[in-house]
Amino acid sequence: MEFTKLGHSCVRLRAKGVTLVIDPGAFSDPGAVDGADAVLVTHEHFDHVVPDRLRAALAANPELEVWTNPAVAAQFADLGGRVHAVTHGDMFSVGGAQGVPVHVYGEKHATIHRDIPLVDNVGFLVDGLVFHPGDALTVPEEPVATLLTPAAAPWLKVAEAVDYVREVAPREALLIHDAVLSDAGREIHTRLLTGLTESPDRTVALPAKGTDRTLG
Repeated sequence: MEFTKLGHSCVRLRAKGVTLVIDPGAFSDPGAVDGADAVLVTHEHFDHVVPDRLRAALAANPELEVWTNPAVAAQFADLGGRVHAVTHGDMFSVGGAQGVPVHVYGEKHATIHRDIPLVDNVGFLVDGLVFHPGDALTVPEEPVATLLTPAAAPWLKVAEAVDYVREVAPREALLIHDAVLSDAGREIHTRLLTGLTESPDRTVALPAKGTDRTLG
């Protein structure tokens, strides 16, 4: 599988001739969805999806489909079967029966503050290899080889991120959700997360935006 980070929490995955883009939000490249066969959206916050941009991408590519939670899917109800609502425990395949399988895990966004209502949030385990949790610390019910680990967020402490990586126990943790950090902050968070979670059996890295890497 080929992996490209497109800014903040947005990534592109290529496998079996299929291109998926997850969470093309306001801090990702405006053209992040170009060439995609499917877009997966974890939740409704602007840094994970920009509805007008996604609508434009759907209009430009009649073959493009979207999988997301019911609250986000409801915003695109007029597009019918091209936007699929999924919830915890669901499974689907992008690219037909022989395409890329995706398992859905999680239900709610992590708590930012008790005064802020929780929104729906689903995570996606792609091809049994890469898990994108969105804005939650969901632990899938199956092994994860590559965990896309939030590095910083209003809802997250470094200690929680460390414990999350340790609990999921991936072979590789790639840091995402980092647009809220300065350059110095990225260095600090990367150093802490690497020092506290890396081991002989696990690598931890903050991928550079736009750089391809092979997973698996």
